[in-house]
Amino acid sequence: MKKVHNFNAGPCVLPQQAVDKAIEALKDFAGTGMPVICVSHRSKEWSAIMDECRALWKELLNIPDTHEVVFLGGGASMGFLYVAMNFLENKAGYLETGVWAKKALKEAKGLGNAYAVASSAETTFNYIPKGYEIPADLDYFHVTTNNTIYGTELHEDIDCPVPLIADMSSDIMSRPVDVSKYAMIYGGAQKNVGPAGVTFFIVKKDLLGKVSRYIPTMLNLQTHIDGGSMFNTPPVFSIFVMNETLKWVKEMGGVEAVYKMNQEKAAILYDEIDRNSLFVGTAAKEDRSLMNVCFVMAPGHEDLQDEFMNFAKERGMVGIKGHRSVGGFRASIYNACPKESVQALVDCMKEFEDLKK
Repeated sequence: MKKVHNFNAGPCVLPQQAVDKAIEALKDFAGTGMPVICVSHRSKEWSAIMDECRALWKELLNIPDTHEVVFLGGGASMGFLYVAMNFLENKAGYLETGVWAKKALKEAKGLGNAYAVASSAETTFNYIPKGYEIPADLDYFHVTTNNTIYGTELHEDIDCPVPLIADMSSDIMSRPVDVSKYAMIYGGAQKNVGPAGVTFFIVKKDLLGKVSRYIPTMLNLQTHIDGGSMFNTPPVFSIFVMNETLKWVKEMGGVEAVYKMNQEKAAILYDEIDRNSLFVGTAAKEDRSLMNVCFVMAPGHEDLQDEFMNFAKERGMVGIKGHRSVGGFRASIYNACPKESVQALVDCMKEFEDLKK
């Protein structure tokens, strides 16, 4: 197999052991003689996977008993609607830090009074707003903790006077999180915790049932808590791989250990961007993401962009093209992206600079 270094923003690189276990389960799941994609979700073998996966979430993130973990389909984009449908009664505030934050806000506006408390849109979302005040009369305040397109990230859990809701699609399990500070955390699995197809919700149970509107059965989070994430047929294959990915996180030493690895990987790449005369980072340094490293050619070298892209591709770099809305380059270095791949990209950047001297 051709050696590549996978920097795709999602679906992304997964632990090899999770991939290997998935291949085995596609042949014979838990000795049932059936592939995991064919087994009944009501079987005892599948129930054991659901219980184990939920327990791993609770263990790895120290989720308190006040919160429940739910696995659904639809992606974080459907999650935007779940948020507003289940929590918006009078007024909601959003921190507008990128495209996905804007889309979340749009869904809330469709159901009621929602607005951006603060935004970094005026500088193309290259920083996280600071110094804003969160009104105390909000039903909730929504943040997107990591912004994949622009490479910015909230590095700490904010103190919030109202229920705090976070889309953590692209940095969940990458750093410690104080779940007790959140009314809900949700996101798509396909960045750090599994393949596309399953969405996680960590919900503070006593905050549900407060809105006066009718909530359609499938959009009511209480439905899925009561049904143990199996009110309807769950995305079994995606959940199986997620479970194996969380086992890997635990084997690596848990979220604290993975966080240290992520800090080290990001430092290696950011240090090279800051050192290399041909490249420049696009995000404010204090807000740089540990997950999505965004950079462009330095002023005066813009004409080298396509040449470097081809140069890197020839050396096995995959997925470093920046999002189509901003251009440049983006290296997504999620949990399972090995340090060796990050170093290979750095070596590639150094080699390219040497050629152009």
